[in-house]
Amino acid sequence: MTAPVNRRDGVPGAYRTMGGVSVTIDITGLPPERIHFSPSPLAELGAALHALAEPAHHPRLHAWTTTVSAGLDPCLADRLHEADFMWRSTRSDLLLPAEPRETLAEELDDLDRMDDEDFVGAALEISCSPRYGEGVPSPLVDAASRRRTLDLAAARGPRQAAFVERTLADPAATRAWIRRLLEDCDEAFFADTWRRVRVQLAADARHKTELLRRRGLAEALADASPALALEEDGPATRITVDKLTHGATAAEGRPVAFLPTAFGWPHLFAVHAPGRRPVVQYPVSAREVGGAEPVGTVRLRLEAVAHPMRMRLCRSLARGTYSTSELADAYGITAPEVSRHLAVLKRAGLLTTQRRGRYVLHQLDVSVVARLGSDFLESVLR
Repeated sequence: MTAPVNRRDGVPGAYRTMGGVSVTIDITGLPPERIHFSPSPLAELGAALHALAEPAHHPRLHAWTTTVSAGLDPCLADRLHEADFMWRSTRSDLLLPAEPRETLAEELDDLDRMDDEDFVGAALEISCSPRYGEGVPSPLVDAASRRRTLDLAAARGPRQAAFVERTLADPAATRAWIRRLLEDCDEAFFADTWRRVRVQLAADARHKTELLRRRGLAEALADASPALALEEDGPATRITVDKLTHGATAAEGRPVAFLPTAFGWPHLFAVHAPGRRPVVQYPVSAREVGGAEPVGTVRLRLEAVAHPMRMRLCRSLARGTYSTSELADAYGITAPEVSRHLAVLKRAGLLTTQRRGRYVLHQLDVSVVARLGSDFLESVLR
C-alpha cells in the first residue's frame, strides 16, 4: 500500500532497527543502476495536498498553506475535502509513482493506463484495507472485500462512504473525476509551486545519484535520511525504513524509486504492497528541523528522562557540570545509584562528560534535549 508505511504489525521475519520496527525492501541481486533518485510532480502534489489538509503537521509551510487555502475556489476546496482520505492521514499509492516523469500530465497518463482493479486498489487501500501488507482481493471482484471496504468507508463518514460507493460502481468515472481534480489543483496553485521547488528536488536527486555511483547505496541512503539504512547479511541485501510499523517487500529485479520532497517533512513514506514496485518518498529538508533521529533513539531518550530521579538530576545537570559524588550528596542517594542513572542518560545521548584531574564531570546536552520534542513529533509523523 502506500505509503505511510504505517500498516502492518507482526509481519513474519520483520527486520530489526533501533526502534524494533521497520519497513524493509529486499534488493538482493539488484544492480545499482536499478536504484533511481528522481523528483515526481505527482508525488509533490500529494505532499502539498496533505500540507493543506493538515497544516499543523507542517508549521514551516504556514505562509504557503494559509495563502493557498485563502485563495482556493470554494468548489475546488469542497472537492478536495471529498477526496482527502487519499492524502490526509497517509498517502495513497496512486500519489507515489514508481516511474516518475517530467510532467504531471505524463504521470496522470500513467494512472489512466492502470487497469480498474489496480487503480481502485491503489486509491482505496489506505482507508479501506487494513491488510495492506498481505494483499487482498480487489473489491471490484470479491464480495467479501467489497463489503469490508464499504464498512470501513462508512466508519469514516457519509462523504467517504459515498465516494467509495461511487468508485466501486463506476471506477472509470471516478478515475476521470480524480484526474480532473488534480489537474484543477495544478492550474489553481501547484504549477507555480512546482516551478519553484523542482530545481531543488532535481539537484537533490542528482546529488544522491552521484553519491550512489561514487560511494555506494549506503552513503546515498544515509544522505537522504537517517531513517534509511542498508543492511547486508551474507548475500541478502535490504533497505530498511525506520518506521513505527512492520512491513516487508522485495524488489524482485524491479527498479526502486526514491522521490525527494520539499513539502513532505517530517513524513517518510514507503510503498510496500504486494505486487507493487517499491517507492520511498523522503524529505529533502529533514535535517533542518530536529535531528531526524531513529524511532528507537527517541524512545530511549523519552524513557531516560521519564524516571523521577533522573528528572531531578537533569535539573542540576542542565545548570552546570557535576561529579557523581556531588550529585549523590545533593540528592541523598549513593554514588552507585547516581552512576546507574547517569549511565542511562548517557546511553540515550543526553549527557556530555569531561575529565578534570581525577574527577569526571557530567552535564546535560541541552541542545539534544531541546530537540526531543521535535524529534518525537517527527518520529510519530514519519
